[in-house]
Amino acid sequence: MNQSTDGLTRFSPSFKMVKKNNRIEIPSTLDFLPGVDEFIEKKLKKLKVKKDQIADIAISVSEAVTNAVVHGNKNDINKKVKISIKVSPSEVEITVEDEGGGFDPSGVASCLENENLLKHAGRGILILKSLMDKVEYFCEPDQGTKVKMVKYIK
Repeated sequence: MNQSTDGLTRFSPSFKMVKKNNRIEIPSTLDFLPGVDEFIEKKLKKLKVKKDQIADIAISVSEAVTNAVVHGNKNDINKKVKISIKVSPSEVEITVEDEGGGFDPSGVASCLENENLLKHAGRGILILKSLMDKVEYFCEPDQGTKVKMVKYIK
């Protein structure tokens, strides 16, 4: 990774976004988040998913990928985040996987409790559950975390 004179981060060619059919893999940096958003939105528009549903899915994917990069992989550029999308006539399923140490969603304090209301972090789980119809976490210690999100579209 190099810092250019214009202040933008430049990555070596090995740090790139890889798109394959309905999967995308990125290095653990938020610099690739706009590319993930574009990939997901393009797939959903092609399938004629409603605009409000595309917005819910895009926000949820953005949040899940951010959590995977920051909390799961700890911004380690050498670790990957994998995103996949499956679409059926009735639903869209998105999976986001990191290579971090795993995480227990039940151990996250509710952002709705008085002592947590003004904290800047801790709202991701609530956002996903609010915008998606189904959210599941699969976690194994030192095996990363997989978040599966489903949005019913018909």
